[in-house]
Amino acid sequence: QVQLVESGGGLVQPGGSLRLSCAASGSIFSVNTMAWYRQAPGKERELVATITSGTRTNYGDSVKGRFTISRDNAKNTVYLQMNSLKPEDTAVYYCNVKNHVTAALTLDYWGQGTQVTVFS
Repeated sequence: QVQLVESGGGLVQPGGSLRLSCAASGSIFSVNTMAWYRQAPGKERELVATITSGTRTNYGDSVKGRFTISRDNAKNTVYLQMNSLKPEDTAVYYCNVKNHVTAALTLDYWGQGTQVTVFS
């Protein structure tokens, strides 16, 4: 099992910045992907960014150039630096860890979510 604890959400004005953190504990495999997703009211959950254990990153189109995902393997923590925030970034942000057990088996774990609200 993997436990994820997110922090860093809050209220911010457009153009502002926030940094989310997600500390993972438990059985984290050496080959894994850590990620952030978000879900706005009435919308489906969408990918924000991913980072592999080899530090390869991937971003959703709507956040490219504004958000940066990073990780500290010693602390089993993933971060999301969010800059130039827009009202449409308002959502609950979820941390996700994928343990790549085999080529055919991946175990998914989710955090409880942290609210980010961008308002004027």
